[in-house]
Amino acid sequence: MTIAVLTRVSISSSIKSYPTDLRDHLERSALSFPLRHRRLPRKVHKNCGAFSATAMADLVRSTVLVTGAGGRTGQIVYKKLKERTENYIARGLVRTEESKEKIGGADDVFVADIRDAQSIVPAIQGIDALIILTSSVPKMKPGFDPSAGGRPEFYFEDGAYPEQVDWVGQKNQIDAAKAAGVKQIVLVGSMGGTDLNHPLNSLGNGNILVWKRKAEQYLADSGVPYTIIRAGGLQDKDGGLRELLVGKNDELLKTETRTIARADVAEVSIQALQFEEAKFKAFDLASKPEGTGTPTTDFKALFSLTSERF
Repeated sequence: MTIAVLTRVSISSSIKSYPTDLRDHLERSALSFPLRHRRLPRKVHKNCGAFSATAMADLVRSTVLVTGAGGRTGQIVYKKLKERTENYIARGLVRTEESKEKIGGADDVFVADIRDAQSIVPAIQGIDALIILTSSVPKMKPGFDPSAGGRPEFYFEDGAYPEQVDWVGQKNQIDAAKAAGVKQIVLVGSMGGTDLNHPLNSLGNGNILVWKRKAEQYLADSGVPYTIIRAGGLQDKDGGLRELLVGKNDELLKTETRTIARADVAEVSIQALQFEEAKFKAFDLASKPEGTGTPTTDFKALFSLTSERF
């Protein structure tokens, strides 16, 4: 069994952390084949010691960091990446030790504060791709009685306003990823950002969609290959059962198809790492009701449905 490698430069950059004798062996093996289609042998030199097929596989797997891995959608993305060991080396980033334990407490889960630019650097160093699923979360003020009518009131905890989390926190992640040479950033946001009067902006006077949109624009201007997914209303349902829909400029909010399962958002986030058609694009994402249409399986075709850069 062989593994395709395109150039000596790509080999050298991929294995620069390995011992000198092993690195030299791999480069010599590759150079014995034509430049346009060099291959690395699955078997390695007898002096390579503990180097194994697993280590060889690391040359072609992508290391992906999921931030917000303790959230309901983030947990799904992290779990999916962990299950796809042939393609990915998963990392997660959460806010607290409690969140880390909630998703298994593995060594690949980092605890950091995205509002502190330096604290997230260790998690981002050495990754190939970043999936951003962090978000501020409004809390309901105590004392609301549904039987009394009226609407509940919401607030954001000190230090956790959308400006701090959805703007500063996401900007910090983008800057750190760019500095580390990350190849792609997938940012999951929300539909509704074209409407300043959207009800979500009034929650806790946080203007949450305004700050999310600002972070999206910052990513689009960063020069890093990106995919911006603006999800519709998130549902806690199984994924893979519905036909997915892409749109732009909140047009889907004017239809009856304004929601999507978290599991489907998670899947699209990961699939975006696989296709060039997903890069440098921003789109709204929703789905048809279960039982109508054909469940989406061709993600290359899905990403090809739009050419919108923002």
